Amino acid sequence: MLKKILQPFYALWVLLTFVVGLLIVLPFYLALSTRNTLRTRKAIARLLTGWMKAWFLVMGMPMTVSGYKPPRQRYVVVANHISYLDPLALFPALPHYFRPLGKKEFSEVPLLGYLYSQITVMVERGDAKSRARSMRTLWRILKEEGDILIFPEGTFNETGKPLKEFHNGAFSLAINTQTPILPVIFPDTVHRWHYSGWWKWWPGPNRAIILPPVPVTDLTLDDLPALKQRLFDIMWEELSKYPYPA
Repeated sequence: MLKKILQPFYALWVLLTFVVGLLIVLPFYLALSTRNTLRTRKAIARLLTGWMKAWFLVMGMPMTVSGYKPPRQRYVVVANHISYLDPLALFPALPHYFRPLGKKEFSEVPLLGYLYSQITVMVERGDAKSRARSMRTLWRILKEEGDILIFPEGTFNETGKPLKEFHNGAFSLAINTQTPILPVIFPDTVHRWHYSGWWKWWPGPNRAIILPPVPVTDLTLDDLPALKQRLFDIMWEELSKYPYPA
């Protein structure tokens, strides 16, 4: 009962601190985004990482990262997706520079859509040509820039289970580029901001757990179903160790 009473007030605090942080960061972000280079994109990533670390701390949900410490090489990173908070948690959670795969539709949101479009690789999921263009861009980024982050579930997991079915994209990209897959889980974001309501925020721990990478050396697309199932099982087993909210 007390939580239900206090939750809207806490949500207002979260929104206020986000807007204040955005106003502080925005001039630097806009200045950097005028030049679309690897150097400026990395600078934007560092800016967002610092902002998110500070914001999570101010909100009372400081981010902690544990688990495997991946050496510096390229990865296709896969993470569970169960909260609107997940894309923001990526920046303080992941140890290396990365570009996420994102939905093009979100880029149409005023201001936030522009910020989003500067750091993500856009794709229209229902457009075969857009998917092909995105795949070529992802290949180039893995070769020349850094890691790629994909939520293999595609959309929010609202099943009440640790994971929902994975799509093929992340695993075909990893096989085609012979890039190891780095699984990451967020066991707490659904508790911090539940997907069922914009006001359903609540403070507490906000953990990211990095699991050992899965190599794809010498795998072919014939091995894709088995690889996808292997990652699903690894992440399911780890997420099952943490409680899911009622």
